Amino acid sequence: MLEAVTTGPNRLLGALEELRARAAAARLPLEITGADTARDQLKSMVGQLEDYVLPRLSRLEAPLLAVVGGPTGAGKSTLVNSIVGHQVSAPGVLRPTTRSPVLVCYPSDEEWFIDRRVLPGLLRTTGSSTETMSQGLRLVHDPAIPKGLALLDAPDIDSIVAENRQLAAELLAAADLWIFVTTAARYADAVPWDLLIEAQERSAAVAVVLDRVPTKAIYEIVTHLAALLSDHGLGDSPLFVVPESTMTSHGLLPPEVVDPLRNWLHSLAADAAERQRVIRRTLDGTLTSFDTRLPVLADAADAQIRTLGLLRGQVESAYHAALEQVEGAFTDGSLLRGEVLARWQEFVGTGELFRSLQNRIGRMRDRLGAALRGRPQPGANLEVALEHGIESLVSNAADHAAETTIDLWRAHPAGAKLLEDAGSELGLSNPDLPDRTAAAVRAWQSYVLDLVRAQGASKRATARFLSFGINGVGLLAMVAVFASTAGIPTGAEVGIAAGSTALSQKLLEAIFGDQAVRSLAANAKKNLVQRIDDLLADEARQFTNLLDGIRIDPTLPAWLRCQHAAINEARTEAPQ
Repeated sequence: MLEAVTTGPNRLLGALEELRARAAAARLPLEITGADTARDQLKSMVGQLEDYVLPRLSRLEAPLLAVVGGPTGAGKSTLVNSIVGHQVSAPGVLRPTTRSPVLVCYPSDEEWFIDRRVLPGLLRTTGSSTETMSQGLRLVHDPAIPKGLALLDAPDIDSIVAENRQLAAELLAAADLWIFVTTAARYADAVPWDLLIEAQERSAAVAVVLDRVPTKAIYEIVTHLAALLSDHGLGDSPLFVVPESTMTSHGLLPPEVVDPLRNWLHSLAADAAERQRVIRRTLDGTLTSFDTRLPVLADAADAQIRTLGLLRGQVESAYHAALEQVEGAFTDGSLLRGEVLARWQEFVGTGELFRSLQNRIGRMRDRLGAALRGRPQPGANLEVALEHGIESLVSNAADHAAETTIDLWRAHPAGAKLLEDAGSELGLSNPDLPDRTAAAVRAWQSYVLDLVRAQGASKRATARFLSFGINGVGLLAMVAVFASTAGIPTGAEVGIAAGSTALSQKLLEAIFGDQAVRSLAANAKKNLVQRIDDLLADEARQFTNLLDGIRIDPTLPAWLRCQHAAINEARTEAPQ
């Protein structure tokens, strides 16, 4: 598909520019299996698009960039200096030697590199000084380099400085031609071969220089290296041998040992068709590599989105279970025990009440009305007891939901990292939950009184309703909300609780009628559950706020797959 690179590039260039912009903004923030690798791949792809693919595709006729790379101490700078014929890149015995890259080109070719179309992330400086910079790209123009060719002396690929290693990889990814320099002692090292294999996988043009080869061992070492290159699919790569030599007085290799490489580079620069073949091969190989890279990145983005959904689902599940826990306590008699039950008994006059419950409900209703008119304080105590009971239920449920969420998140790498980053800010329920719950219960109690008032207004004001009063009937309605729907276990206390709710139910039915009471209790319960749901949702925000702050584009996986197809279509549709 080399023709697709050279013909009709506008559509392809546009698709690749869109890819660069979208990929540069993409984030893979969650710590999941393979996330570090995917981030590196994403960063590498964006860098290669910016540093190489887009500049090269926009100007195929620009000079061929040959990056000279290799391990520490391989003699890269000395080789570049020897090709030029004088020192342009500072060699030395201290490591790392090349701390910033040096690019040497023909004077009229300098404009292509100085405006930062290639390697835009590197600052530029010009001049022939061999002093190294702390950062940036030093440009040297020299007529000893043929027109149409540039040599770039890169930092060591295995430098002890991480920034140098990263820069060396970026420079090699921006090369039209990789010139790998290694030595007789280190040609089988793993790091160079990892990069050589990567070059082969994307069909990059590669030349190999074997430096400092003992004269007596040339045949044996060269034969072995050639076999290795062939085994790794690089058998057609030019191989140049530089035997052990005595340096000239200017610190250069003798001309005769560097001439084969120099002549080959000059020949390549002079042959426009061959130069374009090398450029097209590497560019097309890079574009073909997207067939693997883009699906992998799309899968990585999918995994991030699924993980975000999983973590959010764990929060929602824990707090939904908390709501169900509270709702269950409303109907299983749990709330109508202890302090609430004592205040209810105080409210209605327990002894006479339960002796008369079965046969004399009408007379007990009258006694209840008198109690409500003459003793308002017990009713207030019951309201407070209900408030405290619900407050305790909600706090316990919120604590359990937080503990459950933390346990689930700790079991997942992404969740564990979020918890670690949040530090001590995450814990159990918020300190102000009791106050917020109390306020919610008081608001609910007012809502119930409004329901009772509206229900009473919808009927003729009966003597029964008036005798109980709004507050009294409201308390009956509140207790009726907690009537058992699934049966209450046997036992003295729960039996009393069952009788309490049954009494309030029957008294309300006597006032409003069966259907109206069911509707009133259902509305009151629905309102209370909603208020508690809101409280628990506020509690869950200590977790969901962390998730809301994570930037993952949900459309990214599908977009990457579509853009992959668009890039391939733009390449294949170009005329032959």
